[in-house]
Amino acid sequence: MKAEYAVLQSYPLKAGASFVRPAQSLPERVKLSYPATDVMTDLTKVSVVSVRAQTTMNKANAKMIKYGVRMLLVLDDDEQVAGLLTASDVLGEKPMRFLQTMGGTHADILVSDIMTPQSDMEVLGIDEVKDAKVGDIVASLKQAHRQHSLVVSKSAEGEQSVCGLFSITQIARQLGAQAQSFELAHTITEIEAVIAKG
Repeated sequence: MKAEYAVLQSYPLKAGASFVRPAQSLPERVKLSYPATDVMTDLTKVSVVSVRAQTTMNKANAKMIKYGVRMLLVLDDDEQVAGLLTASDVLGEKPMRFLQTMGGTHADILVSDIMTPQSDMEVLGIDEVKDAKVGDIVASLKQAHRQHSLVVSKSAEGEQSVCGLFSITQIARQLGAQAQSFELAHTITEIEAVIAKG
């Protein structure tokens, strides 16, 4: 018996059509005792914003502003993680130190000149994160003096794949703190003030 299939009607695509972007819904408010995954950006649900290592710092900064993020994953030509660029890298002392050493102008600075290279990055494992609490992540970021932490999964062969990320400012917002500063110390202080209020 031969199956009969119907031809679906097609329509013209209208000018100005958009497209669906992946979205993750995180709880608006959390406590330190909540699961760490309640404050993790899950890259299976949200696309990471990335940049190439050879992009200018100014273009990378414009991309952060456009997408409303404070961190970009830096990729090499093989689409592998080359490093991490944060708003603190762009707006902090790194650009001036680079110019003092190498000369040139702001327009000459590349992402690769001021990023944290892959060789200097430490990550958290997804298996440990699944068992952790929000407070564990805050303590880990504070101990490492980092505003962001990447989360990786491992293949059977031991290859890592970035599957999530934590941002101390995102966590602070979810805890109810007014995280306005790019400075880790200020953000941690704001979190501790919220905790003290109970």
